[in-house]
Amino acid sequence: MKSGLTFIAALAFSATVFANGNQTTTPGKWNGSINKTQLGKYLKLSSNQTEEVAAICDYFEYEMKRANRAKEGNEKKIRDAVYGNLKMMKETLDEKQYSDYLKLMGMTLRNKGIDIEKK
Repeated sequence: MKSGLTFIAALAFSATVFANGNQTTTPGKWNGSINKTQLGKYLKLSSNQTEEVAAICDYFEYEMKRANRAKEGNEKKIRDAVYGNLKMMKETLDEKQYSDYLKLMGMTLRNKGIDIEKK
């Protein structure tokens, strides 16, 4: 029981540092900025993975900003950016890291008020 609570607390803390917390957002307007240093520590990335994950995070931020600026169809563009990010991360991370990343991304999206489920 105690280890379960510790895990939940660690996950909640990680979710707050995963998405750079100093930005103000309105629901659906997260710019995709990710604290790569904290993410690397949380996922225990190898040196090879660190560089690749940083590039994926930078690309994701670019795609999220582009989606948020779109005049129409931005929900689909946000969904595409998130799923594209997940696909690239799956190819880069091992199974445990990817599972942890999925939990973190899901929690972050919920905290930012972003729903990527198809409507």
